Amino acid sequence: MSEENKYILEVNDLHTSFFTDAGEVQAVNGISFRLEPGKTLGIVGESGSGKSVTAYSIMQILAETGKITAGEVKFHGEDITKWDGKQMQKFRGEKCSIIFQDPMTSLNPVFTVGSQLTEAVLLHTDKDKKQAWARAVEMLTLVGVNEPESRMKQYPHELSGGMRQRVMIAMALACEPDILIADEPTTALDVTIQAQILELMQDLQKKLGMAIIMVTHDLGVIASMCDEILVMYGGRVCERGTADDIFYRPAHEYTKGLLRSIPKADNMNEKLVPIGGTPINLLQMPEGCAFCPRCDAAMKICLTQKPDELRISDSHLASCWMNVKELYEAQEEAK
Repeated sequence: MSEENKYILEVNDLHTSFFTDAGEVQAVNGISFRLEPGKTLGIVGESGSGKSVTAYSIMQILAETGKITAGEVKFHGEDITKWDGKQMQKFRGEKCSIIFQDPMTSLNPVFTVGSQLTEAVLLHTDKDKKQAWARAVEMLTLVGVNEPESRMKQYPHELSGGMRQRVMIAMALACEPDILIADEPTTALDVTIQAQILELMQDLQKKLGMAIIMVTHDLGVIASMCDEILVMYGGRVCERGTADDIFYRPAHEYTKGLLRSIPKADNMNEKLVPIGGTPINLLQMPEGCAFCPRCDAAMKICLTQKPDELRISDSHLASCWMNVKELYEAQEEAK
């Protein structure tokens, strides 16, 4: 297999902006990553870090004011940012599906669950109405919905939050896509349902062999699921690596801050340390590191120069001047 075909999805130096009355908001600012078939990529960061906009840019479902201003998104080596509407419509659903954050607003309240599920199947496959209905029932059974035939006749408001989320997953997987983007798929759910949904996604991944992009602000959700984790802040990737790299060897001050704010099961008496300050205003981005105004370890260079990605190990990269400083100090000591 050639290097080119090894990856199902390649995002190279992607920039996405929203053009508002207040000015240009650079929501995604030069993000790059690669995804292999059957693998799971986690994108983590607090609200406003550009996680969801990255997902919407791949699907090209941005708001009217949003636009990809630079970079490329390659699916099997082909840049889909140059595709027309018809090609993108075929790509969405058939090749790449998305589970949105809020199932209540993602489902149409005036249509039954069954009509919405069958519509997705009819739109992207050559099945007739009877086959599409059977496929929809099959998908609801697959995602663990009880009494699927009677659920098909119900409206979204008649289902619980967990059930609606399962319907959304069933709809996303109805056409067996190559890539599934899960945008905060468990936010509104309680912990037991959350665990069931994540387990379900992993089971379906094994059965269908699809690649998953998990977008979340909850580091705990992705700890056991992801092959690679991207930590985003201010529209940029500040650190990337395996779960072990991120959890046990964090190299960016923002990642360290995120980990300090998670309760530890083995030490519940330990005080949680929140990250100081407020999330960045994307209209007034600092010249240097985006996290600099909130960073306790910030240096003079952090204010004026963006740090490049520095390789910590084979699988671990971080963009933080502290690593450059530590590397320099280590070299000085070795002399």
